[in-house]
Amino acid sequence: MNAPAEAGMTGYEEGTSLWQDAWVRLRRNRLAVAGGIALALITLLCVFAPLLLPYGYEQQDLVLGAAPPSWQHWLGTDVFGRDLLTRILYGGRISLLVGVIATGVALIIGVTWGAVAGYAGGRVDAFMMRFVDIVYALPFMIFVVLLMVVFGRNLLLLFLVIGAVEWLTMARIVRAQVQGLKQQEFVEAAVSLGLPRWAIIRRHLIPNAVGPVIVYTTLTIPAVMLLEAFISFLGLGVQPPASSWGSLISDGVETMEEYPWLLIYPGLALSVTLFALNFLGDGLRDALDVRSSKD
Repeated sequence: MNAPAEAGMTGYEEGTSLWQDAWVRLRRNRLAVAGGIALALITLLCVFAPLLLPYGYEQQDLVLGAAPPSWQHWLGTDVFGRDLLTRILYGGRISLLVGVIATGVALIIGVTWGAVAGYAGGRVDAFMMRFVDIVYALPFMIFVVLLMVVFGRNLLLLFLVIGAVEWLTMARIVRAQVQGLKQQEFVEAAVSLGLPRWAIIRRHLIPNAVGPVIVYTTLTIPAVMLLEAFISFLGLGVQPPASSWGSLISDGVETMEEYPWLLIYPGLALSVTLFALNFLGDGLRDALDVRSSKD
């Protein structure tokens, strides 16, 4: 009797991991796949903009001025004669970078805070989470604007400030996950082996809470990008001649009646990216749901 027949007679099936099951479910979610593809294309266009476009983002043509879309300038030009497509792709670099770096800052703070609070429990947990509640009560936008006014309009500071106000929900999610995990047998085994608390948190608890963290991370990036766009819209974010999608939208609003393309195309770029990130985040949430039945 051959091997496949023996395998069929025994009735055993090859097992699959959580990540393999999640990948299969994610691929079946058409919106999530479309969002991932759109996000990848936008990122590649922004990264390789200098190789793809014949214009520099500061290159002006004052004689041309604000011109509608044409064969020379596919998305038109702004009031200084600068190619709008070039400005959008270079601005996308900053907007995407804000999303990644600020979310990274929020991820580091939130995961660390939530894991420590969830594992410590008792008074430590109560104190740390009451602090989170107090910070939640503060008006985020006023806090961000005040920091930008006091410390200056520095791009790196913008990344850090946005990340510093977006970690609170992440901390709550990780805390809830750790509280459920710390009663598991593998954690009790680590304690019995004498591992220090920080090692247990770093090696056992945080890795096992990574699913919800990944999902919330994909949903935090668009929230951060939208916050940066609003700050730039107020004139407190990226300063000329650099641009982000928020600053381009702000410039477009001022001239929307005369030159509507200056508002439409940056708005479309931001909207498509936010939709793509949200679709991908929703798909990851469904794919990583451990309650989903295996096919």
